[in-house]
Amino acid sequence: MHSVVVIGARGYTGSELLPLLYRHPGFEILAVGSGSAAGDPVSAHVRGLEGSELAFTDIRPQDMKAFRADACVLALPNGAAARYVDELDRHHPESVIVDLSADYRFDPEWAYGQPERFSDQLVNARRIANPGCYATGAQLALAPLLDELAGTPVAFGVSGYSGAGKKPSRKNDPEVLEDNLLPYTLVDHVHEREVSHHIGRAIRFLPHVAPFFRGISLTLAVETLGAQSEKGLLERYRAFYAADPLVDVRKGVPEVKEVRGSHHAVLGGFAVSEENPCRLSLVAVLDNLLKGAATQAVQNLNLAFGLDALTGLQES
Repeated sequence: MHSVVVIGARGYTGSELLPLLYRHPGFEILAVGSGSAAGDPVSAHVRGLEGSELAFTDIRPQDMKAFRADACVLALPNGAAARYVDELDRHHPESVIVDLSADYRFDPEWAYGQPERFSDQLVNARRIANPGCYATGAQLALAPLLDELAGTPVAFGVSGYSGAGKKPSRKNDPEVLEDNLLPYTLVDHVHEREVSHHIGRAIRFLPHVAPFFRGISLTLAVETLGAQSEKGLLERYRAFYAADPLVDVRKGVPEVKEVRGSHHAVLGGFAVSEENPCRLSLVAVLDNLLKGAATQAVQNLNLAFGLDALTGLQES
């Protein structure tokens, strides 16, 4: 069994990750860090850990020296990971670190944790940057077309308000969101930069928050160098993801409610312009807290320790 410490486990993603690790046949949770819930039983806050004796601990960066864990998952806000990483680099450089924030997604010294595209780089990796939720869906949607893209792809994204985290804001205020759709950061969103960086060309990304709690829907508008057909796109995508069981490809338009609580991303709704068959659209949906975060973190841990990427990810 490989021991794992989870820091920042009181957030939405941490609450999804902990049950996956607790049930995982290859990992054992050594400690769970949360300043706000320190001293509380983890089972009092996180469903799926009934019977566990784990308790939250206020784990600060200087405390990392005392934890000789095989892996550490950082589920912290953007900008908070570096001090923990510095301490682990100093005292336990052999430990695997999976960072769920955006802090290391542009760092060439870190493996970028999208298993469907970079699994070879993730096997035995020690430092892994987990992709963002929107960035995961957009890259899965664009990857089969990267060698044929023309112009700048546009992704219109809608997320449940869990994507805004627990810190109160307009983006997770039920009164603001009721009967509403809230656009935000319509240029230079971090996931726009992330996708552009990792596919090697610019995209436009237009994010919105909706009144539902979890899930992401992305509608992408794409131009290609050559003419496309809906049948051809369906065949191309199915062939591209034939070896990736967590990516489903279908003819019809996928909907958010189909993937809530699921480890899967679904791609579909391929539409090609009759007037200009180089113009096409498609839809990607995924659960932002699972495939967009916790599921992918488990996949990355699995690969880092030489396990099958799907170990411990059976649907509940």
